[in-house]
Amino acid sequence: MADGNTRFDFSPDVEAAVAPIWERVKSRVTPLEWQIHAPLIAQINRIKREKNAVILAHNYMTPEIFHGVGDYVGDSLGLAREAARSDATIIVQAGVHFMAETSKVLCPDKTILIPDLRAGCSLASSITGADVRLIKQRYPGLPVVTYVNTTAEVKAETDICCTSANAVQVVEWAAREWGVDRVILIPDEFLARNVAAQTDVKIIAWQGRCEVHERFNAQDVADMRAAYPGAEILAHPECPEEVLAAADFAGSTAAMTDYVVARRPKQVVLLTECSMASNIAADTPEVEFLGPCNLCPHMKRITLQNILDALVKEQFKVTVDPVLADRARLAVQRMVDLPPPAVPARYDMIKARHHVDVELI
Repeated sequence: MADGNTRFDFSPDVEAAVAPIWERVKSRVTPLEWQIHAPLIAQINRIKREKNAVILAHNYMTPEIFHGVGDYVGDSLGLAREAARSDATIIVQAGVHFMAETSKVLCPDKTILIPDLRAGCSLASSITGADVRLIKQRYPGLPVVTYVNTTAEVKAETDICCTSANAVQVVEWAAREWGVDRVILIPDEFLARNVAAQTDVKIIAWQGRCEVHERFNAQDVADMRAAYPGAEILAHPECPEEVLAAADFAGSTAAMTDYVVARRPKQVVLLTECSMASNIAADTPEVEFLGPCNLCPHMKRITLQNILDALVKEQFKVTVDPVLADRARLAVQRMVDLPPPAVPARYDMIKARHHVDVELI
């Protein structure tokens, strides 16, 4: 078998093998780029079959990865569900390190690979297991809901995980199960504030932020409305409250995808990571996607070349201490076992309340 440094040519056989993928991405990938990407895609897909491997590709992957080699694509919750039920021997996480750890927690007997060990996350770096232990000492008896964008060490101190897609559902579940009216939701401050605007459960929050979404502000929304009066503006819940209040819709990456696919707006603005628009565009060619967007430097560390290297060399195996994994698995499995959340029509409660105070730790 060739190693990952071998150069593959854009031959007629390769061109034919990847022709259906090219049809999906050609509006977002140039022909010159495709001659580089196509041989790598063909090799990756061949090796996956030989090794019984699958690739979990997050919505923030570039189109040639998302559409070219992703076996399961979607948001963190969707990928966690797929990891749990996959019968593959090897899982390659085309995403960031906390996602690969989550897959390992759910699938301890599988080989989990991350193509670049440097693919981190500002939210995952914002809190430690020791921090969570101190929080629980300060607020004894209150459930801890932890965003999936955290390390296994943090998840191990957690009662249940959530994603942006199901955060309200999980918070309300935790309040009912524990019989309390206050819930700790960590580490994303803006997600916590936006959840607080949709529930009567009082929220205690940590001051972590996503470096992609925290940069958006209400002026961005105003500028886009002035430039494109008919455009529909969608925002991720990790954005500041003022952004969600000014947007037409707010939801997880999966919810934003469902919104665009179902409604087919003529023009749309996605206030999230840039690759989202490129990936949805393949299924909605009639929709014009407008800026602004922000790149995630960690997600962009994942490339076709290092995915190939990971598969060929089976390198950068993700490990989690078994004792830690057992503790973290309970929190992740509770999240996975909840029914899928309903896609919201829009965050009307945020618009009605404008601002709901949370207690910051």
